[in-house]
Order: sequence, then C-alpha cells, then structure tokens
Amino acid sequence: MAAAPSTASSRGSLDRALIVRTAVEYVDAHGVADLSMRRLGQQLGVEAMSLYRYVAGREDLLDAVVTEVMTAVDLDPHERLGPADGWQAFLQRMAHQVRDVALAHPKVFPLVATRSPDAPWLRPPLRTLSTVETFLEALISRGVDDATAVRMYRTFSSFLLGHLLLAVSAVGASTAPAEEPLIERTAEAVTDDHGDPLPDAPPPEERLPGLPNLQRLEPMLAEDRTAEEFEESLDALLQRLELLVP
Repeated sequence: MAAAPSTASSRGSLDRALIVRTAVEYVDAHGVADLSMRRLGQQLGVEAMSLYRYVAGREDLLDAVVTEVMTAVDLDPHERLGPADGWQAFLQRMAHQVRDVALAHPKVFPLVATRSPDAPWLRPPLRTLSTVETFLEALISRGVDDATAVRMYRTFSSFLLGHLLLAVSAVGASTAPAEEPLIERTAEAVTDDHGDPLPDAPPPEERLPGLPNLQRLEPMLAEDRTAEEFEESLDALLQRLELLVP
C-alpha cells in the first residue's frame, strides 16, 4: 500500500520554509508543470488558501524554489583550496557545486535558467548578487584583473548552463519554461511599460550595499557582448576539436 502524503502537522508547523521545501520535493517528483497551489496544499494536508499567508502565489513560490536549491552553492572566496590555491581551483569547486545541484534536482534546474535573476545583467546559473560577488572576489583576490574577471564570469556561466541543461534533459527533465516568460527590463531601458520616463536610479553603493565588486563592475557586466562571446567560444571550440583530428 502506498504511503499517505505527509501533512503539515507531521512535518512541522506550516511556514514559508516548509512550503518551499515541500515544493522542491514535489517538483523533484512530478515536475514544474504539475505544481499548483492546490496540489501543494494537498501535499501538506492544508487548503491552498492557507499557503497564501506565506507565499504571494505560484510566481513567488517558483522564485523561492530556485533560491532554496541554489543555497547549496556556498563558497568562501578567500578559502584556500589546496597547495596551489589558484583561481582554477575555485572555479572547479564552484562548477562541481552547481553541477551537484543540477543532478540532485534535475526537474528544478531548468527554473534556474528561466526565472529572472536578481539583476538583468546577471546570467544563470550564477544568478544571485551574492554568488556573483563571491565569484568576482575569488578571482580578483587571486590576481585576475577586473575586465578579465567579467569575461570569465560570462564564459563560465555559458559553459555551465549549456552543459547542465543538456545533463538534466538527458535524464528526462523538461527544459521548456514553466510559464510565459516574464518581461525583463534591460540595463539600457529609459522608460517604463507605459512609456513614461524612469526615475533616476540610485547610485551603485545604495543599490548594491556590501557588494564592492559588483558596485565597481556593474557597467561592464551590463554590456551586451553576446555576439563577440559566441565567436570567441566558437573559435576556441574549433581549436580544441582540431586537436582530436589525427
């Protein structure tokens, strides 16, 4: 006989953390498309309306699910990682942490790619301000200059996302968006959705408190260099493939 679903009382008192953890478990088992507030309420043994005391709706819930699984990517940028302790060791450690998340939650991971990041100039899967600050600090503190650190962030993100989306797709995860994509405002936008001028943005030190590398490098991170990056990555790939040819 199949076990009965766990209820909120058997798991603990209902709160946002419990709801989000249960949502992660539900998506792991059934996929994103099957998640609804009603089904999640049934999983917890409560009415769906009870969940709205803690989450604003499905959109808020999906964002919280992404945040929950990505908390596993947690590195101290100044931690020594072996005798050499170069930036290569740090990138290896971070890449494996993100890969572990993708393989542990293959049906959740596509959300990491499709949900809006903390800022429009951030890229999944390193999609939070704190994670990118850690990334930049780790490289810059190991002797990488600002411009190179930004290029490495972009290249590293593209590599991880491409490989890991293929990996989760290979085990049956759907990589289609769970809903209509959100309208994202680019860093260059000067009007709101009604065509009215946007107010002047506060300075970086107010928008990005405690994140000195992001404050300094935001203009570089916001530049659109996708075409240039594609050509550079393609050239590097062709050079690597040439080594395989006898």
